[in-house]
Amino acid sequence: MKEKTFARRARADWKRNRALYLLVVPVIIFYIVFHYKPMYGAIIAFKDYTPALGVGGSPWVGLDNFTRFFTGPYFGRLLKNTVLLSVYELAFGFPAPIILALLLNELRNRKFKSLAQTVSYLPHFISMIVVTGMITNFAMTSGLFNDLIVFFGGERSPLLQNPKLYRTIYVASSVWQEAGWGSIIYLSALAGVDSQLYEAASIDGAGKWKQLIHVTMPAIAPTIIVMLILRMGTLMSLGYEKTILLYNPSTYETADIISSYIYRVGLLDQDWSYSTAIGLFNSVINCTLLLITNKLSKKFSDTSLW
Repeated sequence: MKEKTFARRARADWKRNRALYLLVVPVIIFYIVFHYKPMYGAIIAFKDYTPALGVGGSPWVGLDNFTRFFTGPYFGRLLKNTVLLSVYELAFGFPAPIILALLLNELRNRKFKSLAQTVSYLPHFISMIVVTGMITNFAMTSGLFNDLIVFFGGERSPLLQNPKLYRTIYVASSVWQEAGWGSIIYLSALAGVDSQLYEAASIDGAGKWKQLIHVTMPAIAPTIIVMLILRMGTLMSLGYEKTILLYNPSTYETADIISSYIYRVGLLDQDWSYSTAIGLFNSVINCTLLLITNKLSKKFSDTSLW
């Protein structure tokens, strides 16, 4: 009886929402083809994979590839650089869109607000190759950055050759490129805040700062928490593209990260099993961080992903 009732309800729901189900089909297909199906290939992390033998025919080696990475000479450096860059990007890159959205929300001149939004969004659409090319040119001895340093009394130097400056350049450029685009979701959240709350706070004598603390921030807190949880799930997933376009042997000390190392050993050295094992380790860390952050958020607030 319950099965018949469920089938009847399912048919009725299909008739009512047929268009929505059809819209979601391409998304499901995309995730199956490009996300779930490739998971099968992750088993080569436990094998000595060779294309001639294929995934099924390659011999099992157990945890040898993981042991090789953990005991290798680059493990400490790679983990340290990846964690530090990720933490710096989280510390500076996560609050930046929130602050920008709060500032844009306070603008009352619509034309100037639209201009400011457009200018802040544009860097997101610039190709990574173009961005890194700009950084490389500006960081040259005769580049713009050195012109500014000399203007304030400093000396010229090849900035991208200095390991101590690499993380600053990397994080600052990432914040510049993504802060505007990331502010969109917070602007949407701010647009949903009831204006009567501000009016009531103003009547009670609250100035702009107190309205921000007691009205605005609590209203957008759920959005901030959800975005933080999602960000923690990708904390270790720094893309290799920007790194391999900016780093050089003189900055490996601070610039070489897990994803760039995977690129070198996987695509250049064609050590597919080893690179897959490293990538799987990275994914497990991300998944663990996501679960822990979501659990803590659920414990200390009413907001979580599930």
